[in-house]
Amino acid sequence: MSIEALKVKLFADGADKAGMLEMYAKPYIKGFTTNPTLMRKAGIQDYEAFARDIVAAIPDRPISLEVFADDFSEMERQARLIARWGENVYVKIPITNTRSEASEGLVQRLSHEGVKLNVTALMTLTQVRSTAAAIHGGAPACVSVFAGRVADTGIDPMPMMKEAVGILSENPVAELIWASPRELLNVFQADAVGCHIITATNDILKKLVLVDKGLTEYSLETVKMFHGDALASGFRL
Repeated sequence: MSIEALKVKLFADGADKAGMLEMYAKPYIKGFTTNPTLMRKAGIQDYEAFARDIVAAIPDRPISLEVFADDFSEMERQARLIARWGENVYVKIPITNTRSEASEGLVQRLSHEGVKLNVTALMTLTQVRSTAAAIHGGAPACVSVFAGRVADTGIDPMPMMKEAVGILSENPVAELIWASPRELLNVFQADAVGCHIITATNDILKKLVLVDKGLTEYSLETVKMFHGDALASGFRL
């Protein structure tokens, strides 16, 4: 395994400006994603001010910014507004609203009007197929399959992701994102199935320094960590 051999593009997922800029300084980070949940955790209160600031600070790599409306007409208004904030902006549209109503009509309309999209929160191949049909012939788009959440249910996401790559192969401007990874291994799994992009939080991306690390050495470091923490805690028996 080596970072240099990876074909999958690494995107950083977050909403902390300092953390995003830290990743922007690394040439191997090819883009950025965020969402309202990450923004809330980061304490963002002014969505537009934060988004415009990030787009200004990172003008030359893709940045996905999500709508937060639940009504499709308001979702569309927000999408058109967000799309105007930068040429590198991809507008994230959820695969459904909270009433489980499919967003494919909105996705198709926006995509064919030239809005770059990131269709998000997919977890089934049926959703991948409907999204692929909606964006076919449209603007560049990303399709985010939440492989990590699929794995959380006990299902191996790799067969699904491999098939999703095939579904999108007929659209040269569509890219599959392996979203919500849980560990660094997922980067290499995404690469193995031909996924175009994997988006990961900084805590996972920072583990890239461990790639090719000797496991005997790592074992000894772990033993030393346990011993040091036991001493620092002043444990006695």
